[in-house]
Amino acid sequence: MSTSNDDPSRPEPEFGPAPVPPVTRPAPAPTTPAVAGVDAGVIEDFARAYLRDRRGERRWKLVFRFAWLLVFAAIAYALFAQNKHAAAPNGPHTALIEVRGEIASEGEATAENLNAALKSAFEDRGAQGIVLRINSPGGSPVQAGLVYDEIKRLKALHGKKVYAVCEEVCASGAYYMAAGADEIYVDKASIVGSIGVLMDGFGFTGSMEKLGVERRLLTAGANKGMLDPFSPLNEQQRAFAQGMLEQIHHQFIAVVKEGRGKRLKETPETFSGLFWSGEEAVKQGLADKIGSLDYVAREVVKAEEVIDYTPRENVAERLAKRFGASIGEGAIKALRSLPSIH
Repeated sequence: MSTSNDDPSRPEPEFGPAPVPPVTRPAPAPTTPAVAGVDAGVIEDFARAYLRDRRGERRWKLVFRFAWLLVFAAIAYALFAQNKHAAAPNGPHTALIEVRGEIASEGEATAENLNAALKSAFEDRGAQGIVLRINSPGGSPVQAGLVYDEIKRLKALHGKKVYAVCEEVCASGAYYMAAGADEIYVDKASIVGSIGVLMDGFGFTGSMEKLGVERRLLTAGANKGMLDPFSPLNEQQRAFAQGMLEQIHHQFIAVVKEGRGKRLKETPETFSGLFWSGEEAVKQGLADKIGSLDYVAREVVKAEEVIDYTPRENVAERLAKRFGASIGEGAIKALRSLPSIH
């Protein structure tokens, strides 16, 4: 057998480069599908920014909650300190209750506030006497009447005396309250009296006629629009209102007569609504003596230490109200955000 490679029909082996296998490329990573007309990268940037904002918002919420906890703790501490301080005095003393400003259902000089203070003062064994220090032009006959009635009730129940000390003004409803005191002390220049009742308002019918304005008032009930300032004054309605004022005036007069008794030197002007100086009020029996709070505590009650029972809104209470209002506002917003079925 021939082993020669000389056969030209057989291909000669060659030592060329090895064959290179085909390269397999990895599939491209999936990308955020682009919204029509918006680059996918813009959407990703927006999403990242949104997540950062949400994280920051959560951090600020935690900060605010912590701040509210600090405020609440401060309020609780202030209220505790105030109550601790208020409970301290217990020895013999003169109980003071301030009556300042307009007597009304809103504000400081309300029957609710004053009666609560009166009750506390009467029930305190250390209180040797109660002083109403008054500086008020008057106000609601209802509020004044409620205080007067409570003074009478507590005096009969506890057997303690009440003294009214009038400063600049003790008029109208304020004097109504003072009439319930056992004795009334004034400064010689105080304004005292004004024992009367009024109801005021305005009438615009003439101005409306000049301006060509027509009043259209519809009522169910002939007197429902009584004393409407934009309608002509009805004489029957005016007489009705006047009768009501006279009735309240007689109630006022009865209170003064009951409170002052034989000390009152009544004249035709006493219940006319006039007011007098403190010096003249003493002469007419509307007041007993010239005297101040210090004089009454020292010489009359015989207890020089004066403890104020007047209910006052302190800083802690104002903060508490604001805190409560904020909580309430948050609750309302939360309720409004809940889904509803219509």
